[in-house]
Amino acid sequence: MSKTCLIVDDSKVIRKVSRHILESLGFEVSDAENGEAGLDLLDDGMTDLILLDWNMPVMNGIEFLRALRSRPDGGAPKVVFCTTENDVDHIREAMEAGANEYVMKPFDHETLELKLQLIGFE
Repeated sequence: MSKTCLIVDDSKVIRKVSRHILESLGFEVSDAENGEAGLDLLDDGMTDLILLDWNMPVMNGIEFLRALRSRPDGGAPKVVFCTTENDVDHIREAMEAGANEYVMKPFDHETLELKLQLIGFE
């Protein structure tokens, strides 16, 4: 069975680059331009991994993460925050809300692959 990933980011470029990296790592990828659209996609089935942007219109990353983790099946996916926010308070807030890992933008193939290995994706 293939691994699945949902990319939630308002940047079309980031979604495209992330999709390319993840597909090369064997993931089946879907994407959404904000947290609300991301939650709607998860209504059709939970994913193994979520790459999540912080700053988005409609519903930001931290709001999405809290909504996800409050769902009955919302504890299952691994969540990697991908953001330009790099201060300790943001990182702590993300981890407390249920993120598994944190990666700074811009990131490359190697960085993302390493983060995924840290949270159990080979």
